[in-house]
Amino acid sequence: MVSKMRYNTLGDTGLQVSVLSFGASSLGNVYRLTDEGESIQVVHEALKRGINYIDTAPWYGHGKSETVLGKALKDIPRDSYYIATKVCRYQPEVEKQFDFSAQRTIQSVDESLQRLGLPYVDFIQVHDMEFAPSLDIVINETLPALQKVKESGKARFIGITGYPLENFRTVIDRSSVKIDTVLTYCHGSMNDNSLSDFIPYFKSKGVGIVNASPISMGLLSDRGPPAWHPAHQHIKDVCAAAATFCSANGVDISRLAMDFTLSQPDYDTTLVSTASLKNLYKNIESVYCPLTDKEKTIQQQVLERYMKPLKNRHWEGVEVEQYRKELAAVQ
Repeated sequence: MVSKMRYNTLGDTGLQVSVLSFGASSLGNVYRLTDEGESIQVVHEALKRGINYIDTAPWYGHGKSETVLGKALKDIPRDSYYIATKVCRYQPEVEKQFDFSAQRTIQSVDESLQRLGLPYVDFIQVHDMEFAPSLDIVINETLPALQKVKESGKARFIGITGYPLENFRTVIDRSSVKIDTVLTYCHGSMNDNSLSDFIPYFKSKGVGIVNASPISMGLLSDRGPPAWHPAHQHIKDVCAAAATFCSANGVDISRLAMDFTLSQPDYDTTLVSTASLKNLYKNIESVYCPLTDKEKTIQQQVLERYMKPLKNRHWEGVEVEQYRKELAAVQ
């Protein structure tokens, strides 16, 4: 099974990472209540089938994702996987949700290592940096704190994450700390593939590209997006029409979406999260089970009829604006 997985070099890190990687947010009951036993089994099966990059964060279940991962990984050889976690996003209360200070950042790393039961993580990342009061604090305080974490041996590489793509260029250009990876989501999918426009820049800087959510947080699925999805209604309507078109033709739009993303040659790895064995097997199958001729035809029709007219339309700023309003209301 491992031999069927494809691997890419992650930026200048020298690490070979699976083209499909495991997002552990689902283990924190982010999308639904999960069974811990099945969650642990999912992690084990992912590793057995060639996935070697795992992403988590304190924010996912407010520590639960890391705790479950710690249980799953305790008997797994440490050189069998790479693990990434994050700092700066924590509690559900709006006034406690983000903290980009150096002190809290360093404390957070120690908390994560304790929950994971590990002496170090491979990647430590700034979580959703667009929510910081200013990118200046990320550049001048958070990242230097992560450099100290790296020098202490508690992390090997430093990354930044977020939704707005232009923020990555701003931080990388201004940071005195070397940025090894970027992680963004819903920009490397059929409805919005604008991440591809930034590939030459990231490659010129030796930065690894971690793409997430190839089905755009449910937009490209038969069930549709959750109620909280921040996309504008027009985007939701177009994607729903595309899903209906696929269903009428006996094709799963999520499978087309996975194939589209995994076929992008310059995305080093793509994160997919699940706490379901059934869905894990389905996701892994997309790596080595190519589309049929019919699926390829429908995929092309979906791209031409529905996705290209969207012109990579996004929802940048929607969530940040809502957060700022909620924060102002409690201060």
